[in-house]
Amino acid sequence: MTRFTIASFNVKNLIRADREYYKFQSYTPEEYAWKLDWMADQLLTMNADIVGFQEIFEEDALHDVIAETDRRGHQANAANIPDPSKRYHRKAIFQKLSYDAYDTASLAFAANANDSGEPGARRPGLATLSRFGFVEEPEVIQELDQPLDIPMSALGGDEEAGFYSLRRLSRPILKTRIPIGKRAVTVFNCHLKSKLGEYVRPQGAEFAPETVLTAYDPAGRALGALRSALRRMAEAWVLRCAILDEMDQGRPVMVLGDFNDGEHAVSSEIVSGELPFRNYSWMLRHDARHKDDRYSTKENAKITEAVDRVRLRSAEKMFLRKSLRDVVYTAAFGGVHESIDQIYMSRHFDPLYDKSIGEMIYFSVFNDHLTDGSHPEAPYNKLASDHGQIMAHMHLNTPG
Repeated sequence: MTRFTIASFNVKNLIRADREYYKFQSYTPEEYAWKLDWMADQLLTMNADIVGFQEIFEEDALHDVIAETDRRGHQANAANIPDPSKRYHRKAIFQKLSYDAYDTASLAFAANANDSGEPGARRPGLATLSRFGFVEEPEVIQELDQPLDIPMSALGGDEEAGFYSLRRLSRPILKTRIPIGKRAVTVFNCHLKSKLGEYVRPQGAEFAPETVLTAYDPAGRALGALRSALRRMAEAWVLRCAILDEMDQGRPVMVLGDFNDGEHAVSSEIVSGELPFRNYSWMLRHDARHKDDRYSTKENAKITEAVDRVRLRSAEKMFLRKSLRDVVYTAAFGGVHESIDQIYMSRHFDPLYDKSIGEMIYFSVFNDHLTDGSHPEAPYNKLASDHGQIMAHMHLNTPG
């Protein structure tokens, strides 16, 4: 049996000092040093085998963090790993204290196609770090070969009602194939569109009218939120199709990242798939001609398998079911604590599936640094991430 850990880490705007990423926002050398210090501590504490990073503006800055993490890890190993000169000699202690360096790990970086490099108007990308390397060239999904036109129909009729079109994702999706033990697992790293309003700037205007808060436009602001939701759900569908392509090949899949929505939001459920109905034999057939025209017992089993085969499991929910805990959160804003960072996995890792190849044995949340400043006793530090980090501890069975 092979053990491994997989984590999601939204770092919040990683870029080197004196480089304006958003308008009037940059780090001083001292602030960058503080952020690097904090991130290295988090990465060292997690000590994860696979890490999906979000909000990476520059790959070089991430290399800085990894190098500093390794430096501290080597120091910790020298001080803590048991040897004849130290009192700690039990194997269990050794496993808890040992740090595995990333010096031979592989890093895949996906730059954002929307990033022009213009100071003050930068757009972040993604990165995936793997101690196991990759078995195929990492794939970036952002520019769509063909525009995604989502047709709409008028309620109560079949007539067309226009369509929503998507040509490029707001941020890339990074697909990697990672060898673990004697198997390969497909890992998707994503950062879906945020809930921040998406406003249209009129031609020739300096800015969108909805951004002028001194002339507050509530209907316009709501329309901006609607556009963001549409984009986020369309991006979720693009991700879902990529997941289905892997699962149709029988490949184990894990999906992680910043979904910018809770587990039960429509966008998240698009990614994870439908939950099978308890019994389709109770349900009227799609072509019912009378009230008792329902699916047969045989059809119920067939439909249930078709739905369950491609449904992803939430690591957080599997952990809560196991631990009986009721509080997990990865974001805090306006006094609201919620989980918008997720790790999903195919049923290959569900112990209730009779052909599972492994399972999650624990789930860690690193959120002690989170505070949204909504009350005086909760200071806000802009240099730490505004997301908690999550990590799944996995067991993978050895192929028979």
